[in-house]
Amino acid sequence: MTAVVYVPRDWSAVSLGADAVAEAIRREAAARKLDVKIVRNGSRGMFSHEPMVEVATSGGRIAYGPVARADVASLFDSDFLDGREHRLRLGMADEIPWLKSQTRLTFARAGVTDPVSLDDFIAHGGYRGLARAIELGRERTITEVTKSGLRGRGGAGFPTGIKWKTAADAPATPKYVVCNADEGDSGTFSDRMIMEGDPFTLIEGMTIAALAVGATQGYIYLRSEYPHARRALTEAIATAYSSGYLGANVLGIGRSFELEIRLGAGAYICGEETAMLESIEGRRGMVRFKPPIPALEGLFGKPTLINNVVSFATVPIIIERGAELFRDYGVGNSRGTMPFQLAGNAKRPGMIEAPMGVTLREIVHDYGGGTASGRPVRAVQVGGPLGAYFTASMLDVALDFESIAARGGILGHGGIVVFDDTVDMARMARYAMEFCAIESCGKCTPCRIGSIRGTEVIDDIINRRRPRENLEVLRDLCDTMKFGSLCALGGLTPLPVLSALKYFPEDFSLTPRDVDFIGDDLTISTSGAGNSHAIA
Repeated sequence: MTAVVYVPRDWSAVSLGADAVAEAIRREAAARKLDVKIVRNGSRGMFSHEPMVEVATSGGRIAYGPVARADVASLFDSDFLDGREHRLRLGMADEIPWLKSQTRLTFARAGVTDPVSLDDFIAHGGYRGLARAIELGRERTITEVTKSGLRGRGGAGFPTGIKWKTAADAPATPKYVVCNADEGDSGTFSDRMIMEGDPFTLIEGMTIAALAVGATQGYIYLRSEYPHARRALTEAIATAYSSGYLGANVLGIGRSFELEIRLGAGAYICGEETAMLESIEGRRGMVRFKPPIPALEGLFGKPTLINNVVSFATVPIIIERGAELFRDYGVGNSRGTMPFQLAGNAKRPGMIEAPMGVTLREIVHDYGGGTASGRPVRAVQVGGPLGAYFTASMLDVALDFESIAARGGILGHGGIVVFDDTVDMARMARYAMEFCAIESCGKCTPCRIGSIRGTEVIDDIINRRRPRENLEVLRDLCDTMKFGSLCALGGLTPLPVLSALKYFPEDFSLTPRDVDFIGDDLTISTSGAGNSHAIA
């Protein structure tokens, strides 16, 4: 009988040697005259054990990891094809506590299927959501999305159903559906994992959206730094076309939906939805004034529905299994599950899909195992480079939109970056301003000039040059940026700066009394919301 071995093709695993492991397994099997089929699946997100090799047995898939090329011969010697014992054996993949304790809805197939096999996708429930959406029709499909409580997973948390209804009701034609896949936040990779590990679910979600709002053309705006995602998407889109799931007559229902990929050029600002539209139209990525909102006047001046990868990829299971399934998870107005991405100085980094309301402590310590260095956790940044810093004493905060906002933060794209007690928070605050200066599109003065001046002022404070006077300047500068910036890049940059000052004044050679002007309220205006990174 043919043995089936799964070796991830996800970039996280490839960067740790998965390609070499797959080739070593192929060679070793050939040398031993064993019939082995190698399937390149996606990653399950347990990066501390990548490359994680799985073997299909009669009792289920047995996992081994992390596997290096040098381990392959000993795996064969131990009869790992039959799931036998080995020092790298992790047991049944689905029973590994790190995975079993999660709630996999959006990522149910990630790491399980061959990402570019349509047959595998369908065998694991793929395209059932689209089939039901066709049965429901446009209005009832949008109603299901609205009832589910799904909010944008790109950052701002805007209710998805309202956005869909606005685009559907817009009278102008043609209409467009655009997926913002410009995943640029530090410590985030859930979009990439979907595109590399389950690209058909993104295509299915976008197709459901197109049928619901009346769009005929779709674009995936993909960051150029994701070549593996581009290859997987390109192959999956071609297969969807040849199988009738895309094109002039989707599944023979007389509706058209064309889908293409557009590559970005590395500009963080193009994660902001209007800057992204400028880029797709062939211009320099710069923020547009709003109104009008894209749902009414977006790409090429026509109604455009914009969501990020995880938002679109979550739609199929909502439509297939009903809004109540998704709504049953979560807390308050934060419904469903969220892919939390743990990075930085974490012992067990990776992607954890859990219901909204899980605590930061559970992610950092229960899943992450604390710091990789073994030193105490000192700070955790939630929500990407524009997110606030939380102290070790604040880890019991719940990870949902409202709870994080109440503590002066943003949930963003679900990125969580851990720092131990060796971090210099003054340098991290300076980095936030410098990052904004580098990535600003330059259209508005508060962001363009404020970020440069902010970097200079923080340098003056760090170097003890008139620190009290410069604190006053920094306070006024942060107010100007957060209330005067055209989009949330400038508007949110003060958040990491002020939180670092408030909670770690000693790193600036200051006392809590020096920074008492910050007070208890770190709330940042998001009037320019619309950025896929931290604010869409």
